[in-house]
Amino acid sequence: MTPEAGMPPGAAGPSRVVHVEHCMGTVFSIDIRDPGPWEPAIGAVTTWLHHVDEVFSTYQPGSDISRLRRGELTAAQANPLVAEVLGLCARAQEETNGYFTAALPGGIDPTGLVKGWAIERASGILRAHGSVNHCVNGGGDIQLAGEASPGQPWRVGISDPRDRARLLTVVAGRDVAVATSGVAERGPHIIDPRAGAPAAGLASATIVGVSLTRADAYATAAFAMGASALAWATGMPGIEALLVWPQGATSRTPGFTDWESSPGPAGRPAP
Repeated sequence: MTPEAGMPPGAAGPSRVVHVEHCMGTVFSIDIRDPGPWEPAIGAVTTWLHHVDEVFSTYQPGSDISRLRRGELTAAQANPLVAEVLGLCARAQEETNGYFTAALPGGIDPTGLVKGWAIERASGILRAHGSVNHCVNGGGDIQLAGEASPGQPWRVGISDPRDRARLLTVVAGRDVAVATSGVAERGPHIIDPRAGAPAAGLASATIVGVSLTRADAYATAAFAMGASALAWATGMPGIEALLVWPQGATSRTPGFTDWESSPGPAGRPAP
């Protein structure tokens, strides 16, 4: 997913500062659309993201999560953030009828929620430093605050998982979160916890809401659900969903169209 705006990609001016940070095995971008010096705020955000990686990485052997998985410490002995995230995972598991879970065969793994949670908290850090209008994007999971420019909502292009160069639609809004789970980037890596095997019923699931913590976890769960995802998402308050089926057909919850802005010619967003 790509935020669209009224300035060319990479452009920056007095009222726009863009920072790119490599972390958690992906690329984060921090795009602030308010005038002012933002180095301290960006520094605080990048410090936060790397701290989250140090605590929750399943690849770093010294992380709290890795040590939990090896039985070297308990959740009570771990960084307090671990208990917070595992509590959010337990709530998401209940709300998704078990299709989201941090209890995977290889051990505890909150990956399906922690990136969205970290990004939402990063947006909160920017707000605490005075930024009203910004975008924090981590590997295509996006938390948006305020507007892209005065009077103009943010616009996020949703890519076709079967052809990443093609946009299926554009989500437009203020203070919105957008998360997508699917096979386009990493192949069949999302496990259906009920089947104990990679989910294969969908090509992608996009969730739009206010909280990226919820949207990230719900997108993972919806993808795992497959055919039952549309009915579940329709009944969940505060979110809307766009589902792409393996053959390329799409399904939307009734309110998803309220967020859409039609793509323009050649699959690009309308001006």
